[in-house]
Amino acid sequence: MQTENLDGVAQWAVSLMENLGSPGAGLAIALENLFPPLPSEIILPLAGFTASQGTFGLAEVLFWTTLGSVAGALALYGLGAGLGRDRLRRVVARMPLMNLHDVDRAEAWFARHGDKAVFFGRMIPLFRSLISVPAGVERMPVLRFTLLTTVGSAIWNTGFVLAGYQLGERWDEVEQYAGLLQKAVIAVVGVAVAVFLIHRVRQRTRGTMAS
Repeated sequence: MQTENLDGVAQWAVSLMENLGSPGAGLAIALENLFPPLPSEIILPLAGFTASQGTFGLAEVLFWTTLGSVAGALALYGLGAGLGRDRLRRVVARMPLMNLHDVDRAEAWFARHGDKAVFFGRMIPLFRSLISVPAGVERMPVLRFTLLTTVGSAIWNTGFVLAGYQLGERWDEVEQYAGLLQKAVIAVVGVAVAVFLIHRVRQRTRGTMAS
């Protein structure tokens, strides 16, 4: 593969794949789960393009990238489990504009929708990594978490790898469209956080005036 025109994450991913083969793509995706700023929207299509050049097989890269996704998710699940509900509640109790009722509501929501959150969360930028932590905090059964993560990750990974495989030299076009999705998610999250903060500040202000 010609790498002189690649830089940043793409160059790093290519280096891993050149040195380790398809397991290198899996390692890159495992690290992407642990460090969300590493974009799977670049790594996966690039891995598909690399497979199209015959460097390794398509089935191999799908297997290793999915395994990498599961490994990274399990590491974050372990982080959440290590944090635990009691410690999380102590942390939240010290945070401004937060209270334990927020934790109770989040726990109730996860109890009702945890399976869907883990499954579909694997296909949403940013949430792909973050959803593993509350799953660990709430001690979702590990086998169920692993199964949901494997299936959700396989769907996400396959779509991006096949896109890169089919586009060939134009693999980077995938990232342009995926970037729009990521920006939309960031915008929605930003609006939601702003609404929450405004609502909470108003609650605190009314409470202070009433007292």
